[in-house]
Amino acid sequence: MAKQLELNISGMTCGHCAMSVTKELSKLDGAANVNVNPQAGTASLEVAESVDQAAVAAAVEEAGYELVSSNA
Repeated sequence: MAKQLELNISGMTCGHCAMSVTKELSKLDGAANVNVNPQAGTASLEVAESVDQAAVAAAVEEAGYELVSSNA
């Protein structure tokens, strides 16, 4: 079963930022429907129930940004 995540991410400013974050979040277990809005500093996606806050934060950090908050 999947869960819906809503993320606030700092440091994104452009389409390239969104592509980087999308690429890393898409690697999460069961990731689907990844939608990143760099102007708003947000992202939404579906992931497997087993994905935790640390994995989400690590994916955002791998892209070069900081996870500010999440409903994970």
